[in-house]
Amino acid sequence: MALARFRFYEELNDFLAPARRKTTFSHTFHRKASIKDMIESFGVPHTEVELILVNGESVGFDRIVRDHDRVSVYPVFESLDISPLLRLRERPLRRTRFVADCNLGRLARYLRLLGFDTLYENDFRDERVARISGDEGRVLLTRDRRLLQRRIVTHGMYVRETEPRRQVTEVLRRLDLARDVSPFSRCSRCNGTLQTVEKSEVLDRLEPKTRRYYHFFRRCTDCGQVYWKGSHYDRAQQLMASLLQAGDGDLRRQAHGRSR
Repeated sequence: MALARFRFYEELNDFLAPARRKTTFSHTFHRKASIKDMIESFGVPHTEVELILVNGESVGFDRIVRDHDRVSVYPVFESLDISPLLRLRERPLRRTRFVADCNLGRLARYLRLLGFDTLYENDFRDERVARISGDEGRVLLTRDRRLLQRRIVTHGMYVRETEPRRQVTEVLRRLDLARDVSPFSRCSRCNGTLQTVEKSEVLDRLEPKTRRYYHFFRRCTDCGQVYWKGSHYDRAQQLMASLLQAGDGDLRRQAHGRSR
């Protein structure tokens, strides 16, 4: 019988049994196992982990746990560049391209409004979401821990909040996305990018009052949806303000500056 000691940090403790949270605990085992398998046996999805230190050295998920090992497991680092230490994946965990499972449609729409590339369909199957995440290196957003434990998924985030607007704040804070907010740069319907177009190019699609009073237009490069600064724009600005209200001041200033 072998014994190893584990310590999980910050929000990774949310996945642990109460007795194992924010403390070093011992774990006995009889057969060889990778550090990835052992971490997930405690309920922690590997996609939530960005750094593992074993006896003070950075290791990868395939490292076999040995007798007397001391294992420290860390989540995403928001303000510290730990790239020289990473052994878990070719790129850091933090990315700004997402795929959301079928239960997070409102969150996906809000992220698109803030300019984040977010794939979503209301009939997404778990297998497809996992495949997209793995093949395209997108952060998988879900409230299903088992989905994050699929081997093909290398980038993911377990969304703890249940209310969509709070979910947005959670994603922005945990992944440190202040500098990436770019309101009204993506289509909220299909995720396509928006491009400025001449009024003459969309004139035949406008209602009479829109033709008369508005002169600045953007069009989705994928679905062709036309956007202008009408009443829907004002409502969208109010929505974004409320989404960022609970966030850091930097997030609010960033959104305000880019939406002008």
